[in-house]
Amino acid sequence: MDRTNPTAERRESYDRAAGPARGILRSPAGPGIYGHSRRRPAPELGPWILHYWLVDWDLAEGVRQTVETLPHPNVQLVFTSGETATVEVHGVYTGKFRRVLEGRAQVFGVKFRAGGFRAFLGRPVAALRGKGIAAAEVFGREIERLAPTLTGDGPEEEKIAAANRFFLDRIPAPDADGERAASLVNLILSTPEVGSVGALASRAKLSERALERLFREYVGVGPKWVIRRYRMHELVERLNAGGRVDWASLAAELGYFDQSHLIRDFRRLTGYTPEKYRRRAP
Repeated sequence: MDRTNPTAERRESYDRAAGPARGILRSPAGPGIYGHSRRRPAPELGPWILHYWLVDWDLAEGVRQTVETLPHPNVQLVFTSGETATVEVHGVYTGKFRRVLEGRAQVFGVKFRAGGFRAFLGRPVAALRGKGIAAAEVFGREIERLAPTLTGDGPEEEKIAAANRFFLDRIPAPDADGERAASLVNLILSTPEVGSVGALASRAKLSERALERLFREYVGVGPKWVIRRYRMHELVERLNAGGRVDWASLAAELGYFDQSHLIRDFRRLTGYTPEKYRRRAP
């Protein structure tokens, strides 16, 4: 790239099964090239891995770009290139994720299905809440040998194939509780009327206490957190799409008592009022 190029170029692609990214807080992009793609894993890995994601950037000289995203109820395995190359497993972070990009780098991520990482970790996923650990602690030093391929300049298909080979050799035994946790997280995502832990417990035919235990063991956070975060993701998507928002109706749709509670949660999580966010990212 011409590093004096004053324009910003964004590239985004995704498999239909992976879908577009959600929870990204929009912001004006500085000069440079930004790439983001999401690819599904081998079908046999579907019970454990939601998708792979690949991010790269090549920014103009002196440019620093801040990226902010809302948290998801998923464990992530992240390979990062550059002078401070790392291979880390990140548990569920409860706050907004913020990173400053500069120079040139490539990142390869594995987003595990909610409920799917417990089989690899061998202990409650809540143990990783809000922190990252070296991936070798979970997968052994073999995981580090993947880094040159996954964060190199080779074709995307080669990276996906390498990741598939690694995990296909390590498919865990089926876990009925993990599958149940995954299905309940999917229910929250797809069913807006499930707006409370009580409503979810009723659908799951579990006590609220048993539901809490299941989520902390397999997801890493409680069901109330998952419900609220997915509702915030939906609000961000509405704001990113532009157009008029009927706040009272949207609050009811997302399971809030009134619009003031919805706006307060949004501000607490993102650091912006909805109007300030819209002005920041038209």
